[in-house]
Amino acid sequence: MDITKKQNWLLVALLNFVVVALLGLLLRWQVVSPFAGINYKYLLHAHSHVALLGWLYPACFVALLYAYLPVNLRSKPTYAWQFWLSQGAVLGMLLSFPLQGYGAVSITFSTLHILLSYWFVYRFLKDAKAAKVVAGKYKVSFRFIKAALFFLVLSTLGPWAMGPIMGTGNSGTELYFNAIYFYLHFLYNGWFTFVVLGLLCWLLEKYKIDFNKKYSQLFFRLMCWACFPAYLLSVLWIKPPTIVYFIGGTAALAQVIALGLLISMLRPLRKQLLALFTGWVRVLFLLAATAFVFKVLMQFTSAFPYVANLAYTFRNFIIGYLHLVLIGFVSFFILAFFVQLRWLSMQKRVSRWGVGLFILGFISSESILFLQGILNWLGYGSLPGYLLLLFSVSTLMPVGLLLFLVGQVKAIQRYSPSS
Repeated sequence: MDITKKQNWLLVALLNFVVVALLGLLLRWQVVSPFAGINYKYLLHAHSHVALLGWLYPACFVALLYAYLPVNLRSKPTYAWQFWLSQGAVLGMLLSFPLQGYGAVSITFSTLHILLSYWFVYRFLKDAKAAKVVAGKYKVSFRFIKAALFFLVLSTLGPWAMGPIMGTGNSGTELYFNAIYFYLHFLYNGWFTFVVLGLLCWLLEKYKIDFNKKYSQLFFRLMCWACFPAYLLSVLWIKPPTIVYFIGGTAALAQVIALGLLISMLRPLRKQLLALFTGWVRVLFLLAATAFVFKVLMQFTSAFPYVANLAYTFRNFIIGYLHLVLIGFVSFFILAFFVQLRWLSMQKRVSRWGVGLFILGFISSESILFLQGILNWLGYGSLPGYLLLLFSVSTLMPVGLLLFLVGQVKAIQRYSPSS
């Protein structure tokens, strides 16, 4: 029963991922040949909310429950209620955002999801304490997970601020957008990033791969404390005083130093670590690692006024960066993590084809986005057929994910998950 629940929840999360990819494809078609009656901005809200809360949130939810809690605790009805109620909230957002954008219905469902996330954080930490996770074999990785949960809660201050901001007639102002960026920053640079880093350490602990605990502790501290002032990198678009650039740049530099520590920690373990992943799963893991390196370095360069202005002038860079983080880093790692533990399967050929097409679509679309941004920056105009080309390669992502999902459904009876 516990195994079936995990499989069902992951299938739901993957189905949401397919929906996210289809919405993204529709968004790219809207700039090629728009459908009448579809509001691009409203559809974008649906795409982003389902991506963050319909795919990544439940994926992290499942990973944390099954990685840290014993079966008697993770099988509590409480978590089933939390999962399905949050899915109901996501469905509500999926249906309401395309129709009204930020309106009464969509805000209600968004608020419900926030409250459910509070409930999850409280229940999970209480059960983790009862399971004595802090004193067990996963105590190093759990430090990252506790930070991730803190950043999840902290990120919600952004949405809570939206009501008063809009109520006082400041909708569309700098304050309004900076509240949105507060939410996004602590969600993907805090919550999602620290979940991935925690699960990476969890794998090292699970398979008894000895790593430098001193480096891991210093890495954690640098990443954690730098995450707070790094938010300032998200407000550089308003061209604030020089001190803001300096503080944000210092935080970004601390993360570059942390990256160096992580590389120093993992380099001696690379053979053991890579041995955990084979085939397409290794490709996913290596792409996730590469995306994380680019993420940290790109954040650092964005602290320089010229680069910050460049990024906000050419939207391609922002879209490419967000996809690099949320797909290339977080999603690729989570998929590799689930398959490595046999919670998802690559046994079926259709699954392997699906992952291959998804990766090809992602790399192609990222390459086109950044290349077009660079051409715009240099004043060389657009790639021939740029919009249609971007749409065409983007079709590979929903197709690949759908094939991967079909493969999971076919293989579900053959799962032999590790507990």
